[in-house]
Amino acid sequence: MTVIAVIGSQWGDEGKGKAVDFLAERADYVARFNGGNNAGHTVINQFGAFKIHLVPSGIFAKNTTGLIGGGVVIDPTVLIEEIEMLNKAGVGVDGRLWVSPRAHIIMPYHKILDGLYEEAKGAGATGTTRRGIGPVFADKVSYNGIRWTDFASDRFEQRLEVQLTLKNKIIAALGGEALKREQVRDEYRGYYEKVKPYLKELFSLVQDGLKANKTFLLEQAMGSFLDTDWGTYPFVTASTTIPSAASAGLGIPPKYIQNVIGVTKAYTTRVGGGPLPTEIYDYDSDVYKKFGEVAATTGRIRRVGWLDLEIVKTAAQLSGMTEICLTKLDVLSGLKEIQVCTGYKLNGETVRYADVDAYGLDQVECVYETFPGWSEDISKAKSFEDLPINAQKYVKMIEDAAGVSVKWIGVGPAREETIRR
Repeated sequence: MTVIAVIGSQWGDEGKGKAVDFLAERADYVARFNGGNNAGHTVINQFGAFKIHLVPSGIFAKNTTGLIGGGVVIDPTVLIEEIEMLNKAGVGVDGRLWVSPRAHIIMPYHKILDGLYEEAKGAGATGTTRRGIGPVFADKVSYNGIRWTDFASDRFEQRLEVQLTLKNKIIAALGGEALKREQVRDEYRGYYEKVKPYLKELFSLVQDGLKANKTFLLEQAMGSFLDTDWGTYPFVTASTTIPSAASAGLGIPPKYIQNVIGVTKAYTTRVGGGPLPTEIYDYDSDVYKKFGEVAATTGRIRRVGWLDLEIVKTAAQLSGMTEICLTKLDVLSGLKEIQVCTGYKLNGETVRYADVDAYGLDQVECVYETFPGWSEDISKAKSFEDLPINAQKYVKMIEDAAGVSVKWIGVGPAREETIRR
């Protein structure tokens, strides 16, 4: 039995979807264990190009079963849309995609409140995706949540009535429009009927799989530094994003997680507010235009920066990374020089990420080292030796700094554009 966790070593958008897609070929189960549809994974393979938010990115592998654990919060409209999209594309998820009935559901008031809270914060807004993620997790830990299992009895209507009584008062106080109970009830009853064929308690399935030496591929949502505890709080997500979350969110004991693959982008990006020490502010520069990306979930332009080795090193130590999957190395092609942050200084003193909070991180001075770039197109490279010497040196530099081997190198967006060392 092998349990492999795939995590992002930065602030998300590292390319975990592509990594999970090609790694899933040898997996019996691919599973989501945290987050919600605020995470977007882009997958390009023989079926086409997909932006996936809830269904595990490894579902395209024919012999793989997809699991969505109880640690995931679910927007029913998004889940239903993804199921229909995948079935229409010929992927066929019926009978091999299972959703935990323990999963909490994003209700319409969660999304409304998410937006109202952000507006009320004004300049102090944290830059959420406004998809209701924070409010639904807040309800989960304050005993106000609604789960799929509630639909099996009259608990759903009872809990909905209580929650709307509470939430409508808050919505009205913040200038929003109150929701109608009957409309919400009927709408979500309809969603439940569509999702019902995919609901299954996952505990026995997971435990039996572990006993039968099955391979589990665990797909993290977001990145390590959006973690509620270890990220740049309060500019974080509402769930735990490090591998340990798989124990609570899926029911896999920590001792079974044998491999942790840290997906690392060859440069750094971030969506929304919060510190980004290596951020590039010259918006007219060739480098900024080269690194520029649009977020798969929100459509927002990602903030960009040079590779931050302090962040990657901390992620490696925090999550016990055993391998690195380096993505988007091809984007660096054409740069004469590449800057890499090798550490931080604050008030003249050397500091590590863990020594400062989010506001201190926003004040650090990056210590940069300059590396020579390469001009060659590397998208057709099939082996490490096919890469230009300077590209090879760049990869080895990351290995040396993180103390972890780079086993996969992305040289393009498609599944096959990956070097396996």
